[in-house]
Amino acid sequence: MLGWLLLILAALVGLFVFLSGDTEAVKSLGFGQLAYMIAFAMLALLLITRVSGDYNGRAWTGLRHAMVWVIVAAALVAGYSYRGELTAVAYRVAGEVLPPGQVLTIEPTVTGERAVRLRRHPGGHFIARGAVNGTALPLLIDTGASTVVLKPADAERAGIDTEGLSFTVPVSTANGTAYAAPVRLKAVSIGPIELRDVEALVAQPGTLSENLLGMSFLKRLHSYEFSGDFLTLRG
Repeated sequence: MLGWLLLILAALVGLFVFLSGDTEAVKSLGFGQLAYMIAFAMLALLLITRVSGDYNGRAWTGLRHAMVWVIVAAALVAGYSYRGELTAVAYRVAGEVLPPGQVLTIEPTVTGERAVRLRRHPGGHFIARGAVNGTALPLLIDTGASTVVLKPADAERAGIDTEGLSFTVPVSTANGTAYAAPVRLKAVSIGPIELRDVEALVAQPGTLSENLLGMSFLKRLHSYEFSGDFLTLRG
């Protein structure tokens, strides 16, 4: 049994060196690296000797179990080697089953960047479950709006004193011209993307049915991209 296991180990090492074709890399190994390899080989032999004793008289059973562990180890190495591709697949699958409005954090393309993905609402719009001044609010993505615009009730929830506002800024709505009050928001966040000191408006009561995430937020991102039923924000 021990002989068979040693033969398998030697064959795997030889196959790896043969397929890599990099014999110079083996020759260039330093003393410390060779010492580590020798120590690892000795530990492996000790383990094989111990296991072979447990399978005394059952050589084929031990051989089958050894091959299972070899396959498991190879699968783990392959998974680690292709972790980038597997991560991309996982994000894609998660995006397909993502409920509309739910923010999915995705792998950034630039170090230090934060990126999220949203799925289109059945009504055709992108509505994010964001936060204003730390208060969770639904925000409709609107590239046609010059600023973030909040409903009065939601503005109050976000800590804005709507009683002292001056509604002097004219805005165009589906029902004609309305007026809104300018404010500055401490923070607006979509998932891990957070922007501070954001220009915004508070609409007059009854003139707005949805909070709008306009260009005062979007233009400060690194990028935003519409692709089919998905919107990707990078900040």
